[in-house]
Formats: sequence, C-alpha cells, structure tokens
Amino acid sequence: MAVTLPRPHRDDVRIAVGGLLGGLLVWAVSVGIRPHDDPLVRWHGHWPILVPLVVMAGCELLRRTRPRTGLLIGVAALTVDTLTQGNLATLVMFTDLVYAGVLYTPPAVARRVLWISGLMTVVATVLPVATLRKPEALLIGVAVGLVAFTPAATGWIVRNHRDAADSARLRAEQTALLAEMDRVQAVTAERARMARELHDMVANHLSAIAIHSTAALSLDDPRTSQEALGVIRENSVEGLSEMRRLIGILRDDSGDTEPAVAPTLEGLGALVAGARSNGLDVTLEAAHAERLPAPVELAAYRIVQESLTNALKHAGPGVVTVVLEESDGALAIAVTSPYGHRDGPRAPGSGAGLVGMRERTALLRGTFEAGPGTDASGGKVWSVRAVLPLGEGDLE
Repeated sequence: MAVTLPRPHRDDVRIAVGGLLGGLLVWAVSVGIRPHDDPLVRWHGHWPILVPLVVMAGCELLRRTRPRTGLLIGVAALTVDTLTQGNLATLVMFTDLVYAGVLYTPPAVARRVLWISGLMTVVATVLPVATLRKPEALLIGVAVGLVAFTPAATGWIVRNHRDAADSARLRAEQTALLAEMDRVQAVTAERARMARELHDMVANHLSAIAIHSTAALSLDDPRTSQEALGVIRENSVEGLSEMRRLIGILRDDSGDTEPAVAPTLEGLGALVAGARSNGLDVTLEAAHAERLPAPVELAAYRIVQESLTNALKHAGPGVVTVVLEESDGALAIAVTSPYGHRDGPRAPGSGAGLVGMRERTALLRGTFEAGPGTDASGGKVWSVRAVLPLGEGDLE
C-alpha cells in the first residue's frame, strides 16, 4: 500500500528552494566551511558537498508536515556534511530544521529535542576542554550551541508564545460565548417578565369586556345592554391606559424597565372594587404589615389580580374570598372561588395566568398551588394558594 506524503507548505518550498540555490552559489565560488587539509575531511573535492546539500533542502520540505522525520534525516545529512569541506547553506538549513523540530512537533518531542541539543552543547564544551586542555576548545561548544541549542531554544520560546496566544484567544472566545449566553438568558427573562406584566395588566380588563359584550349581545334588554356597555367602556379605557404605559416602558431607552408606579397591596381595595363592578361577589381579608418588600407586594398584587380575572372568566355563582395573612416571615395568599356550573357567559382562557403566578412565586423562592377542592360546607371551590417569603428575592 503506497504511503502518500502530505503536501508541503508553500513557505517550506520557498525555504527549500532558497537554501538549495544559496548552497549552489556557495559551492560554485568554492567557499567551504573547513579547509582542504582539515583532518575531519574524508571526502575531498567539490562534488561530495552537493549530496548533503540536496538532502537537507529536501528535508526543508518536511519542516511542517513531518518535522521529526525531517530533523532525523537532517542529522544524518549534517553528519555526512562534516566529512566534506562543508557548505554554509547546509548548516543554516539544519538550524532551521532544529527550530521547526521544536516548534511543530508534539510537546513531548519538542522537549526531548531541546534537552538533547542542550546536552550536546554541554558535552561539546566540557569534553574538548578536558581532553585538549586549550582555551580554543571552547569554540567547539560555542559552535554546537549555535547550531543546535540556540535554534531549539528559539523554537521553544516561539512555541510558548503561540500557546499563550492560543490560550488567550480560547479564553476570549469562551468569554464571548458566556456573554452571549448571558445576553440570551437576560433577553429571555425580560421577555418572560414583560409577558407576565402584559397578561396581568390587560387580561382582567379584556376578560370583563368579553363577558359583558357577550351578555349584551345575548340579552334583549336595553337597560342591561346599557350597563354592559358602560362596563365595557370603563375596562377598555383602563386597559388602553395600561397598554400605553407598558408600550412606553418597552420604548424607553433609558434602561429603566420598571413600571412608573408598581402596584402595591394598598391597591387591593381598588382592585376588588373593580372586580365587584364587573359582577364578582368578592370579600377581602388582609392582615399584614403596612409595608412589605416591593417584590413581594408586586407579586402578591399580581397573584390576586390574576385570581380575580380567572374567577371572572370561570367561577360559578357565589362568593369569591381573598385572604392575605403575614406569619412566620412570609405572606400567605389564598383566593377561593365557586367551582362548577356557570350561569353567565365564559371568557376563553389560555392557562398563561397560572404559569405567570407560578413563575412569580418561584422567583421569590415561595410555594404555589392551584386546583379544585371543597370548602367547609362541602361545596366545590377553586383554590389558589401562594406563600411568599419576606426575605430577599428577585422577582424581576
């Protein structure tokens, strides 16, 4: 099975061609590294110099794709080159192979090349000095250091800088991803909050309009129709006012996304009075401190408001009771309405009101439950019960 070598990088091709042409130029002018009578020279003449030169240029083609293979072959070519008069281009290309062998190989191989080149430099410095006992012997260690250790150390430094840059870029990408996730979550939370506000502010008025318009259309009584139209007009005006305020909040670019005046428990009386004007028989019992945390008051008001809206749409004949009681560091809310056959018209429901009440309670780390049950006399009722802790909470 034939092995296909990866295509060399275009820069490596340029380096190989440049090194080969430079080496041929040096060879043409007969400039060698070592003199003709050097005892290390075993192959005299100009032609033997070309073999390691061509091989080293070929190794440059592997400096990125197969750096370890290129370095091993380069070591063999440099060994052969030492037996000739040598070529400066061959030596320079070998230093580049050492550099690439540290920069482009796996970390374990890069560390091994660095340690081996350092060890070779130390041995080439100590051994000749100890053997020859001449100061000139230090030049051998300097030469080996320049050829082997210096390019290896340079490659290691560049590799560390690249790794640090890659790590910084990865951290930046992760930070950007987290920021985008936070933005999406913030947008989702804001959309959910605005959906709750829109539903709680407008649903009560629209439900009353739907019920009274149905009654006005179904009853052939001018007086009843007149009263129904009056209720419809009142609720439409109030609903339009609430819608305008909410649209103003959405269009406000000041960063203030809270209603201008958030409803409080002081407004429960007016809320109950409005429910009575819409036809509900409502009683209110409230026993709590004059001022509670603003998120708790807003959540309690909205829960009572939505419960009365549901009672207006679905409750049977009878009394709707609203009870608020503060005890054990929490505000307990209980709204019960008759459950069963309804004589008058119904308004359609989507179930979003229960979802909104449950979300408001969960944001304050409270408890919420809603469902059918029985009262003290055994009659069927629909109960909404919520317990809102008075401690720190984050409603919006």
